[in-house]
Amino acid sequence: MNIGIYIYEEAEVLDFSGPYEVFATASRLSEVGDPLNVFLVGESDAAIKARGGYLVLPNYGFSNHPPIDVLIIVGGVHIYEMKKSNVMEWISKQANTASTVASVCTGAFLLAEAGVIKTNKVTTHWEDVNDLRKSFPSLDVVEGVRWVDEGNLLTSGGISAGIDMSLYIVEKLLDKELAEKTAKQMEFAWTKNS
Repeated sequence: MNIGIYIYEEAEVLDFSGPYEVFATASRLSEVGDPLNVFLVGESDAAIKARGGYLVLPNYGFSNHPPIDVLIIVGGVHIYEMKKSNVMEWISKQANTASTVASVCTGAFLLAEAGVIKTNKVTTHWEDVNDLRKSFPSLDVVEGVRWVDEGNLLTSGGISAGIDMSLYIVEKLLDKELAEKTAKQMEFAWTKNS
C-alpha cells in the first residue's frame, strides 16, 4: 500500500514527520512483510524548506511518484498552496484514485479548495476552525476532536493530532494490534477518541 504525503514550503514539520514515522514504524513491526510504503511528495523532488527552516528532500515530485493508495495532505502556511492551480489539480486527481484521503491540521483547506471535501464533517487545528468555516461554509467543521472519520476521508486537528489519526488509519486499514504496537514502539500516548 503506497502512502503519499504531500509537503510544501512552510509545511508544519510534525504534520508530515509524525504520520511518516507512524506508517514506517507500523510497516517495520508488521508480521506480514512491509505492507506500507510511505513517501513524501513535493511539486518536484527539489528540497523544501518546511516551518522553522527545516530542509526536507521529497522522495518524488508530481511527475514521477508511484500510484498513491493513501493520500495525506499536511498543514502549515497553506494560503500560497491554495492559489496554485497545478497543486489543486494534482490533489484532486490523486484524491479521485486514492482509496483513502486524509489531512492534518490546515491541510483541510487544501482539500476543500481542490474540491475534494464539499459538505463533509471535518476538523482542523483549533486556531483555524473559524477561518475554515468562513472560507468553506458548506463544510460541517467540528471542534474539540482529534480526528474525524468520514469513511474514506479523514481529517485531523493540528500537529500531534495527525499522529493519532495516522495510528487510527493503521488500525482501520491493517489491524488494531499493529496500531497499538506502533504507538508503544514510538512511546506515544495514543488518544483514541475521535
